[in-house]
Amino acid sequence: MAETAVHKETHEDPNYLAIFGWLFALTVVEVGIIYLPVPKLMIAAGLVILAVVKASLVAIYFMHLKFEKVVIWWIAVIPAILCVFLILMLIPELV
Repeated sequence: MAETAVHKETHEDPNYLAIFGWLFALTVVEVGIIYLPVPKLMIAAGLVILAVVKASLVAIYFMHLKFEKVVIWWIAVIPAILCVFLILMLIPELV
């Protein structure tokens, strides 16, 4: 019981409806980006950026990473950095 009292003091429940609202708004923006009269590369970049933002919101609030130790953050961030690095390394193959 004492552990739950300490848990309640340090872990405030996030406003899940607000997070849902942000995710919905970002989805609407994604759909709107598709119809913009800009090059496809810019559309793809915008969609990827919005997808990363949405994935971050889900990980932080719904997967409760906001309340985890720093080690867990590094476990989540390092693969993302490696993925970006590998994508950047493959760009010369496209040219």
